Amino acid sequence: MASTAPLVVRASPLRRLQKELFGSRLDGLISIALLAALLAAALGFFRWALFQAQWAVLSANSTLFAVGRYPVEQQWRLWLLTTLLALATGLSWGLLRAFPGSGAVRALWPRNDRWAAAILGVLALWRPMALQLTLAIQARWWGIAGLLLLARWAAGRYGPAIPQAFRRLIPLLWPLLYLVGMVLISGGLGLVQVPPSEWGGLLLTVLMATFAILLCFPLGVLLALGRRSELPLLRWGSVIYIEFIRGAPLITLLFLGQNILGFLLPGGLAPDRVWRAAWVLTFFAAAYVAEAVRSGLVAVPAGQLEAARSLGLSVPLALVHVVLPQALRVALPATVGQFISLLQDTTLLSLIGLLDLLGTARTVMANPMFLGKNAEVYLVLAILFWSCCAALGLGSRALETRLNPHSPSAPQA
Repeated sequence: MASTAPLVVRASPLRRLQKELFGSRLDGLISIALLAALLAAALGFFRWALFQAQWAVLSANSTLFAVGRYPVEQQWRLWLLTTLLALATGLSWGLLRAFPGSGAVRALWPRNDRWAAAILGVLALWRPMALQLTLAIQARWWGIAGLLLLARWAAGRYGPAIPQAFRRLIPLLWPLLYLVGMVLISGGLGLVQVPPSEWGGLLLTVLMATFAILLCFPLGVLLALGRRSELPLLRWGSVIYIEFIRGAPLITLLFLGQNILGFLLPGGLAPDRVWRAAWVLTFFAAAYVAEAVRSGLVAVPAGQLEAARSLGLSVPLALVHVVLPQALRVALPATVGQFISLLQDTTLLSLIGLLDLLGTARTVMANPMFLGKNAEVYLVLAILFWSCCAALGLGSRALETRLNPHSPSAPQA
């Protein structure tokens, strides 16, 4: 007789919720108490947000929070850069869905993507009106959100028709766009120069964080390899650098970078205060990234390098093609955690006189017109930082899934 598979009965969501929350009398009492506390907190928050909070401090200073003292007549560059970023994001998003990896089912609009598109649409409609922006600025935000979703749909729908030779060049779009963005922000190539002293707000925070993240990763990998090197000078130099940086508070290094570089370098060679802080953030994060990568290198069995050498690969090629891919996959969660900490550490820039997002908020709250509006400002700042950190975390988990060799969505070698 042919064996039959056991019948699996799936409980309804309501039944599972009842079992998890009210499995026993004690569980039920604890669940009721926690739900009541959460409900009371939510009601109190919404009552304050809708009837007591005064959001005029945000609508009156929305441009200051976004770009600081960036010249008004040159802000068209930032709108152009935002449009290019939206198009690149939609293109990359759509291509990820067009080529999900081996074993994964291709879906044009999965459930998570539908949720993301809905949230993006709500934010694009609600945020400009909530801040009481002009109709022209509201139309720009609506147009940018529409372009992002249109690029997402077009890339997901027609991505497989793009020639493979051209698809391989698409990842180069982001570093190219970063360079274009730096030109648009700072000037050059025929554009009016805008000094870093006039950058501020969210623009300065994101710029400093992305600059440090992009440069600290390769520096951290080199330091990790140098710490495991057989050359004594290279090994001990890497060890001394990593241990010194990890043993010094970031705020101390920021003050040292602002003061010492001015004495060590001639006046014409000393970088601007903004770039001094950016390099300090980069070198600080590189030491922590180096330890995360070193933990990944330790996790790779020594036989991997020996096997690669036995196949005729040199040590550099074996490291690049065999050891580092495995080590970086292990070190990815800790590395992204360091990136998130680096983004949060940018708030220390306000202590050295830079008008980043927190520094701009302090300047606004010092205005006599907005005294006592601390809660509204800090709440918005917390939401902005949480959104950026959550995006890094979600991207990290998605990358872990695609790089996991046992995952059905991992690409084949």
